[in-house]
Amino acid sequence: MESTKLIIGTRGSKLALWQAHFVQAELAKIGIGSELLIIKTKGDRIQHLSFDKIEGKGFFTKEIEDALLQGDVDLAVHSMKDMPTTAPEGLIITAVSYRENPADWLLIRKESLGDKILKLKENAVVGTSSARRKAQILHFRPDLELKDIRGNVPTRINKLRAGQFDGILLAAAGITRLGLDLSDLEVIPLNPKEFVPAPAQGVMAFQTVASDLKTRRILKQLHQSDTAAVTNVERKALQLLDGGCQMPLGVYCEKDAVGNYHVFAAKAETWDAPVKKVRVSSSTSAGLAEEVVRQLRES
Repeated sequence: MESTKLIIGTRGSKLALWQAHFVQAELAKIGIGSELLIIKTKGDRIQHLSFDKIEGKGFFTKEIEDALLQGDVDLAVHSMKDMPTTAPEGLIITAVSYRENPADWLLIRKESLGDKILKLKENAVVGTSSARRKAQILHFRPDLELKDIRGNVPTRINKLRAGQFDGILLAAAGITRLGLDLSDLEVIPLNPKEFVPAPAQGVMAFQTVASDLKTRRILKQLHQSDTAAVTNVERKALQLLDGGCQMPLGVYCEKDAVGNYHVFAAKAETWDAPVKKVRVSSSTSAGLAEEVVRQLRES
């Protein structure tokens, strides 16, 4: 039998490489060899702007998707939350990974602790470039001063340690996957039902050319259908609202032990506008995203 060696397209950050190596290890378990091709994206090159000021959608995915379409790579590994809901023609998400902790974490310098909600001192400076995180943290603490922060996960944490910020907001998944030591910082886990994460936060998406049936059959062996069941709802709501990374929207769906779906959503018109929140439960995922969007628009 001819041996198959897949070329995996990935960004070059530590987290992106962790994700790509994870996929390599999973492929190796089913006897498939692979190698990595590191691709720099628009989002990697433009470090001086916050996400809402970068034009277009897919600024962490487009160059990798171009490499797929050109045949330079066989599959791409993305953080699913970075992916636009409409795929370029000819490409498809063939499989998704397990879901790491979907929550956001607030990391605080010990010197900046206070006795108010979220344990931050009065008028603290918090770093985040996410419109969603800005809107939601101001919902709880309108006194905070928000400043944009860019760079990969370790870089942002080092900026916090250097005193450029009192606290920063990050996805728990990235910190957990990188196994970072945060013992010198105060870590406040934020409940995803209250501080609602980005759609598909904590999930990796494996993207291929739609017509590449051989690679798609291989990746189907890695597919986590339970993850897809909830992220499909989250991303459908994002799509219905025509949102991208810039929209201040959080959607989190979970499935309980008896099979019911529960969706928590939070949306603002802009990062500094009031946050609307809804919760919708259903025995089926059919029409669930549509109902979430309807309630968000009416609330």
